[in-house]
Amino acid sequence: METTQSPKGQLFLIPTMLGDTAPLEVLPISIKQTIENIDFYIAENEKTARRFIKRISPGKSQPSLHFNILNKYTDPSELPTFLDPCLDGISVGLLSEAGCPGIADPGADVVKLAHQKEISVVPLVGPSSIVLAMMASGMNGQSFAFNGYLPIDSTERSKAIKKFERLSRESQQSQAFIETPYRNEKLFEEFLKRLHPSTEICVAVDITLETQVIKTKTVTEWKKTTLDLQKRPAVFIIHAR
Repeated sequence: METTQSPKGQLFLIPTMLGDTAPLEVLPISIKQTIENIDFYIAENEKTARRFIKRISPGKSQPSLHFNILNKYTDPSELPTFLDPCLDGISVGLLSEAGCPGIADPGADVVKLAHQKEISVVPLVGPSSIVLAMMASGMNGQSFAFNGYLPIDSTERSKAIKKFERLSRESQQSQAFIETPYRNEKLFEEFLKRLHPSTEICVAVDITLETQVIKTKTVTEWKKTTLDLQKRPAVFIIHAR
């Protein structure tokens, strides 16, 4: 007797806001529609995920929601179980804390597992601070690299900054970075100290928020400018000519 396998659920990659913005100002209606149809989620923090879902769909039943937590403390051996609902025909939503899942985000490991299990992955449209900063920088959008965080050790960070500047000059590839908000000013000071005076730096702060500031200037020009970076989410991009 031949048995038919029930269809698998899908893994939906659900972007979130980059800050305290009205959801529908930066997210398409498809996000709301998807959330209203999903009760199983993978998120970095259950409390903030529940708050986001409530803002998007106030009428959705909170007790019906199920969460698996994915952060730096998660045991990698647990990850395959996060997709068990999909194997039973139930779709799962993967939420980022801010922006797009899988981009500067631990969600990529779950997405990789979904492909291995032949679970359909559905990326939804939403804000990415890295892409938005690159769009607004005026730098080389044809060739750029996101490098995440630079080393904390001052000697290693200095070497890395010079390395990425040299790479940018030789390949004309823009180099993007992020930093923990309370270290922003220290990193920016390092850029101004270590980079060539003609190298351009784009600083994109509070992207999509009312306090958003995005400016591209040379190192020389930045040294004449004051910008408050303290405890504000920021993306830094350098381009050496």
